[in-house]
Amino acid sequence: MSARPDACGEVLLHGGLTNAGLVSRIGATVRRPWTETSAATHALLAHLERAGFEGAPRFLGMDERGREVLSYMDGEVPIEPHPEWALTDDALVSVAQLLRRYHDAVASFDHTVHTWPRTVPQKFRGTIVSHNDPNLDNVVFVGGRAVALIDFDLSAPGSAVWDVACAARLWAPLRDECDVPEPVRGRSAERLCTFVDAYGLPAGDRARVVDALLPGHDWAYDVVREAVSGGHRAFGQAWHAGGVGERVLRTRRWIAAHDRSLRGALIG
Repeated sequence: MSARPDACGEVLLHGGLTNAGLVSRIGATVRRPWTETSAATHALLAHLERAGFEGAPRFLGMDERGREVLSYMDGEVPIEPHPEWALTDDALVSVAQLLRRYHDAVASFDHTVHTWPRTVPQKFRGTIVSHNDPNLDNVVFVGGRAVALIDFDLSAPGSAVWDVACAARLWAPLRDECDVPEPVRGRSAERLCTFVDAYGLPAGDRARVVDALLPGHDWAYDVVREAVSGGHRAFGQAWHAGGVGERVLRTRRWIAAHDRSLRGALIG
């Protein structure tokens, strides 16, 4: 979704809350705020380009206002209310396959020389830079298939297991039934297995996905809580007036209560 262009042809882009009102499109480029860890993100994007991974924006430099300039990834982003095509099993499988291609491409990236925005728990930190925020509004689709990841602001050294757990939690989704879209209600464990199978995660790592569900949930919403405490207007409105805070608590309780059944579904 986008607003009308201004007199300079700049179109405000809507979707995520972190940079709400600060991301815009000009032609085939996206303009975003520069952050203290942008250099690491740009090095990551440059590596993905060299590796031939087409599922991420290209870093193109800075504009006259000091904003980073990225290539615009054409397609559809399933922001809320999520369209039914984004909730199909085909869409779910394509997200898992896109995530696997990203991990394969990033495996040869040396992340040790860069400063990253946050730290993934040591237990789930490996040799790759994980995306860490593969939410529905950070995946671009074309023809109902996931083709690109966007918004690498939270990327940091992590692991495939960590990213798979984060993505599956959001896309299955793994949460209280009252918060699950009607087309996929009652299928959380089944769709978790579908995602992990489509990714091709080794058998020895399947249990670790369940291990990472609650830490990943807490890690993600610690980011939001910090933003709310810091006075971030969009996050604050969503957390309080939008009911996000209550849903986060329900989700945490649901994941904790279903640990055994999810583990059984994945491991058998």
